Amino acid sequence: MNRDLHVVVLMGGWSAERDVSLSSGRGIVEALRGAGWSRVTELDMGRDVAKRLEELRPDVVFNALHGTPGEDGSVQGMMDLMGLKYTHSGMETSVIAIDKELTKMVLVPHGIRMPEGRIVESESLYAGDPMARPYVLKPNNEGSSVGVAIVTDDGNYGSPIGRDVEGPWQKFERLLAEPFIKGRELTTSVLGNETLGVTELKPVAGFYDYDAKYTDGLTVHECPANIPDDIAAAMESMALRAHQLVGCKGVSRSDFRWDDEQGEAGIYLLEVNTQPGMTPLSLVPEQAKQRGISYAELVERLIAEAIE
Repeated sequence: MNRDLHVVVLMGGWSAERDVSLSSGRGIVEALRGAGWSRVTELDMGRDVAKRLEELRPDVVFNALHGTPGEDGSVQGMMDLMGLKYTHSGMETSVIAIDKELTKMVLVPHGIRMPEGRIVESESLYAGDPMARPYVLKPNNEGSSVGVAIVTDDGNYGSPIGRDVEGPWQKFERLLAEPFIKGRELTTSVLGNETLGVTELKPVAGFYDYDAKYTDGLTVHECPANIPDDIAAAMESMALRAHQLVGCKGVSRSDFRWDDEQGEAGIYLLEVNTQPGMTPLSLVPEQAKQRGISYAELVERLIAEAIE
């Protein structure tokens, strides 16, 4: 690979996941420079991002953004119009994958099991529950468990939910309500057309929320997961199929809940992440390492696919 190509690492921005993106981006920059890439530029995305990219004239953009607008197709569409090559999925795929309901419309007809759910107005929650407890409320188009609430029988988010009770209804006008799937939290990544195994996520307390994902010591990663071979194979098959059906490029990560009392019938895919984290605590680099792929090699493979 030509390590003299100019790589712009696009990171930061203004989403709820800005800090995670900056951590991902800095790790990517360090890995590229350590591998001998001579022209690597960091770009913290501002509102003038198109102008800055035009000035920098990169050979390829490494998209290290997380959340909107870097993961929802907006930035991808802009780079398409500018004729730029960039890592990870394109505009159409990004639009679908960031929207959990659109993702279901694509995947469920092909036999991929996902929790049933519906969009609710946050205002309606003050009048009553949209479904039997326990259930999950989350934004329809955010990642990294931003704004997720598990509403249980004993009312850990208020009984009833009220305007003065802390929760995602205070920040989002509309939310996705889904039945809570009891059991275990697992995830599997796909690189190109290769699955990288299954990791079980075991929060020290509570559930696998934003803080648990990105605060060292709050979650134990069991990689590879200690689960039956047929369950691991089923998850990897579902993740690969989802990657292909949604049209992902580069790397994706599919998150699952598994009710281990139900066997394979208890596997539910929750979402497909097209811009998974590349921080020191992130799951994709960890799974890649288990397959003998170093962090720097992972970064280079993503660039190689982008410039093909």
